[in-house]
Amino acid sequence: MHISPIQLVIIGGGPAGYTAAIYAARAGLHPVLYQGPNPGGQLTITGEVENYPGYRNGITGPAMMEDFQAQAERFGTIVKTGTITNVDFATYPRRLTLDSGTSVVAQSVIIAAGASAKWLGLPAEKRLYGKGVSACAVCDGFFFRGKTVVVVGGGDTAAEESLYLANLCQKVHLLVRKDQMRASKIMQERLFKRSNIQVSFHTEVKDIIGQESIEAVETVHTLSRTITLIEATGLFVAIGHQPNTSPFLPYIEVDQQGYIQTKPGTTQTNIPGVFAAGDIQDPYYRQAVTAAGTGCMAALDAERFLKETSKDFLKKIH
Repeated sequence: MHISPIQLVIIGGGPAGYTAAIYAARAGLHPVLYQGPNPGGQLTITGEVENYPGYRNGITGPAMMEDFQAQAERFGTIVKTGTITNVDFATYPRRLTLDSGTSVVAQSVIIAAGASAKWLGLPAEKRLYGKGVSACAVCDGFFFRGKTVVVVGGGDTAAEESLYLANLCQKVHLLVRKDQMRASKIMQERLFKRSNIQVSFHTEVKDIIGQESIEAVETVHTLSRTITLIEATGLFVAIGHQPNTSPFLPYIEVDQQGYIQTKPGTTQTNIPGVFAAGDIQDPYYRQAVTAAGTGCMAALDAERFLKETSKDFLKKIH
């Protein structure tokens, strides 16, 4: 059965996906956006957003994503529920399979499926997310100015988060599960120079105390099994992110961490007409505004690709 190809399919309903949709729709590309398993992306589990330009009084993450979606739909974006679970990028047009089992074909694709923070797996972690539990110091550190916070992790991300928070908070407790950190030497040197950062090795989080907000963090020493209670109002989990790239393998080239690799200065992947935007290709910045910026770039790249290939494409389907 012949399926009419869609000019542009956007995979992911976060800031990158919706910004791409806004630009693509205004350019007359009639994009279809699939929201994925977490419509709105990581911002839907974020409390107050104060660092996105244009919202002078701040806005909640879910409300902001509603604005993004409404703006994309205003210009004609078709927003659909559903998750792309499999792709065939070996043929053209590109074939995408949804979790419902149905297939769509697309002349161009923007992958903006994001990344997922790795969590400790504690029940209290979910309950208190956005109420003291965070995975982003740059996003949420401001709310803990002058307070005591706990950071969990042993790599560069944990070190960076701790150093950032040390500029805002009275005290930062960094909990490292092993006997040493994985962070680079220079990051560790910076950490140990800060008088308000206390590093505890062989230490794990046992529980988070508090109902509506964090009151304390219960820790356990992995060798002695000694339990300690740290009075704190914030817990920052910095044990890494996992880019949501599995449906696009083995076609799309990724780095050692699993992030999609794009050609420098563009959003183009190794597959012609397939572009990547947002956190799925960004292991470093991971901000809503940078994701939106790459979403814009991806839409412009897709528009250029479609203009250049439309004649060849029309020849193929007739």
